[in-house]
Amino acid sequence: MKLILVNRYFFPDQSATSRMTTSIALALVQRGFSVTALVSREIHNQRNVILPAEEVAAGVRVKRLTSPRFGRHTVIGRAIDYLCFHLFAFFWLLRNVSAEDMAIVCTDPPFLSVTSAIALRLKGATMVNWIMDLFPETAVELGYFRHWRLPARLAQKARNWSLKAPGIAVCPTGKMAAYLEQQGLPRSQLTVMHHWSDQEEIYPVPPDQNNLRTQWGLNDAFVVGYSGNFGRAHEFQTIIKAAQRLKDRADIRFLLIGGGHQHAAVMETARRLDLDNVIFKPLQPIANLSESLSAADVHLVSLLPELEHCIIPSKFYGILAAGRPTIFIGDPDGEVPRVLAATGCGKSVPIGAVDDLVTTICEMRDNPEICAEMGHRARQLLTTEYSREKAVDAWCTLIARLRNAAPSVSPLAQGISP
Repeated sequence: MKLILVNRYFFPDQSATSRMTTSIALALVQRGFSVTALVSREIHNQRNVILPAEEVAAGVRVKRLTSPRFGRHTVIGRAIDYLCFHLFAFFWLLRNVSAEDMAIVCTDPPFLSVTSAIALRLKGATMVNWIMDLFPETAVELGYFRHWRLPARLAQKARNWSLKAPGIAVCPTGKMAAYLEQQGLPRSQLTVMHHWSDQEEIYPVPPDQNNLRTQWGLNDAFVVGYSGNFGRAHEFQTIIKAAQRLKDRADIRFLLIGGGHQHAAVMETARRLDLDNVIFKPLQPIANLSESLSAADVHLVSLLPELEHCIIPSKFYGILAAGRPTIFIGDPDGEVPRVLAATGCGKSVPIGAVDDLVTTICEMRDNPEICAEMGHRARQLLTTEYSREKAVDAWCTLIARLRNAAPSVSPLAQGISP
């Protein structure tokens, strides 16, 4: 049996989905599986880089598909890139997959499960839908289908049909699984498997040993960090307003690391408000990730409440690995706030609650022993509940269960009609 992992990005790309897919692919090879990664030749947001068409990375056979490489800067260009990946992946699966194989299909690009399901049903193979972001719901909640309700409904129907292909859908949160069950997906075809972080790759670095903290002039400050994608799903006004309230506190600095759709607007707002207490840095290479995440004394994570059933902020698991507390900005009943409340490794505030955010930051600044204890609990939570080893064990168990339960029916008997 071959395992085929299908996702647009893979190592050496360092985007969130790439890091997750690369991590599980390498781990499954170490457990004795034959793994092929079916991906693109791109690196996220680096149009000048073209990766080799084929290579072997730490035992994983990497097959990279050609794309026109219009990039993410225009809707039309992105749509063409998406469409080409769909088509090339579809025909590759038709040519290379057998009935004994299992494909782990991710959600980048959106609706990848739909085209993959057609190919895999024709070949009689098993499909694992690894849902990281739920589409079209994410786009609908962000207002992209405001005037296109019929296409959104059709897209949702096609997505739901693809999830009923022989196999299972893997969700990162219970809320997402419950939502899909309401959409008509049988509970037997749903499972919840949390994301994780590699505790050896990301680990706590004390402030006095952190070179980045020294280079960035943060040694004498209490640092409030944000690290990751400045995406449409995240909220930054509450953060900027809190920084504005605290701009006269020389002992508190905001460190915002990353890039994305809202990055330029957030930088411009900070410049316009003359927020010298806000520092912007680009995403750091993997070799610096422990120091980068450990440069902050506490991290901010945000998510729009309407997207709780669609997305899980994967940056949360890296924060746990770095042994730092989290302040979550969003739905107080969301996935991350419930974990924070149950384990004591952070706090939560609603979007727009600037006073609450400022108070929480100041309390952590003024009570370093409480902040340190939260960080200790964060690291402990990572090692006991969200470790890479535990995640790999769960994936191996799931693969074995699906392999043993594979139906002995012909591809035509399974049907391919929505």
